[in-house]
Amino acid sequence: MKRSKYTEETIIGILKERQAGMTVADLTRKYGVSEQSIYRWQAKYGGMEVSEAKRLRQLEEENARLKRMVADLSLDKQMLEDVLSKKW
Repeated sequence: MKRSKYTEETIIGILKERQAGMTVADLTRKYGVSEQSIYRWQAKYGGMEVSEAKRLRQLEEENARLKRMVADLSLDKQMLEDVLSKKW
């Protein structure tokens, strides 16, 4: 997945400017991002502090790691069931 050139700290700073009354059009010109990016960030990080955003990223990484583990274990289980189902 493509990494954003903006860190969580920067994104939250941009959103705080938005909450302070700056328009989305002004923010897009100032930071060189699309309106869609601003709205997507607002949906994901709206109302968060920097520490909460970092914790969210850690949880997302851990969730992805656990999903990979479950997929690997499911494959192992399927292979073992296939081996055991064969008649010797």
